[in-house]
Amino acid sequence: MIRVLLADDEELIRAALGALLDLEPDLTVVAQAADGPAAVTTALAHRPDVAVVDLEMPGLDGFGVTAELARVLPDCAVVILTGRGRPAHLARALAAGARGFLPKGSPAGALADVIRRVRGGGRYVDPALAADALSIPPCPLTPRELETLRLAEYGAPVAVIARRAHLSSGTVRNYLASAVQKLGATSRAEAVRAARDNGWL
Repeated sequence: MIRVLLADDEELIRAALGALLDLEPDLTVVAQAADGPAAVTTALAHRPDVAVVDLEMPGLDGFGVTAELARVLPDCAVVILTGRGRPAHLARALAAGARGFLPKGSPAGALADVIRRVRGGGRYVDPALAADALSIPPCPLTPRELETLRLAEYGAPVAVIARRAHLSSGTVRNYLASAVQKLGATSRAEAVRAARDNGWL
């Protein structure tokens, strides 16, 4: 039997996935979690063979859960499910250590097949997302511009961003202005949105 952990903050989706997977003769859902930190804690307690993790969860997103499980439970293969698959997310998921990446709208049997594949040491990437990933533009922002934009995401004042990034306020303003200009945005909020939509944040 392949032991599976399901992590998704939407209870209805978790329950539906659990019911579908439990119909498979070789799969058993051993635990469920409603947020990122709980997914890691639950995985450590139940030691599943495969963790099926939602990309967007409170506390710790799918990328963070994947990276943490790769560190603390390397024998657990991670499959990331996403409702809004973007090509740049695929690269981040694979870099974090995910072995599978597919949209929530995939056919019912596809997830079970992917679980079997990653448990056997293989990988699976949704073909449409893989094709799109080949055509995405590279991020035009420097790592420092991305960092300041990430810190500005929730409207933090420049002084707070400067303190968190260990930079002067003037340097933060310069990085933010550069990011806004490079992304063709009219404001910080619009630049953050553009970077997030492209999967760079």
